[in-house]
Amino acid sequence: MKSRLFAGLAALVLAIAGTLMLVNYVSNADRRAQEALDPVDVVVVDTPVPAGTRVEDLASHVRVRSIPAAAKADGALTSLEGSGGQVTSVALEPGEQVLASRLVDPSQQTTPGAVEVPDGMQELTILLPPESVVGGTLRAGDLVGLYVTQTDPASPQQASTQLVFDKVLVTAVQQAAPSAGSGDKGTSAVPSGSSFVTLARNSTDSAKIILSARVGNIWLTKQTVKTPASVRTAVTTSGIFQ
Repeated sequence: MKSRLFAGLAALVLAIAGTLMLVNYVSNADRRAQEALDPVDVVVVDTPVPAGTRVEDLASHVRVRSIPAAAKADGALTSLEGSGGQVTSVALEPGEQVLASRLVDPSQQTTPGAVEVPDGMQELTILLPPESVVGGTLRAGDLVGLYVTQTDPASPQQASTQLVFDKVLVTAVQQAAPSAGSGDKGTSAVPSGSSFVTLARNSTDSAKIILSARVGNIWLTKQTVKTPASVRTAVTTSGIFQ
């Protein structure tokens, strides 16, 4: 009789314990599900974004969406604030979340083809010292004026410089990191070496640039889409002070 009573009590205790465990599990599952559904804001791509796009130009390609917390990718941005001055390291496709790791300093954007090459053009790379690339500040996507200096073979003391091309698209820049940190306000660190600058141009212009790099000196100036067309008049050694 006693053994039956003890067995009944044990079964009752086990049933109560099982019920409590089940209630606790269901309660925790509901809490986890509720946490997963808590909405968070993330920046999502709306239209295709080419690699090398500036953050300042990114706003028209993305929008902030509210999604369940569980669906947020690691490192996904909730806004573009604080990302100014950076560029996209890879192309971004519609629907994907913008990750902090996809935005880099322009100096790290070193892959040729980082900026889409216009139809009918091809890329070529030239090696230039810092002073010839606006102090090493050129970045993929910039427009430059291309000047060429040549010496007269018949008179080595005579040289001439002339603008050869306006608004040449820079598709990539490869350069060593600055030798030191930023200087005083309004200044930046001095570049520590030469830069490989990749340009987009048609075949004939590319040939002219390649030949100029071999027989003369190339100097780039930074331009914008609003820079007026320049007068392509050669300046000679004898004409500097005229």
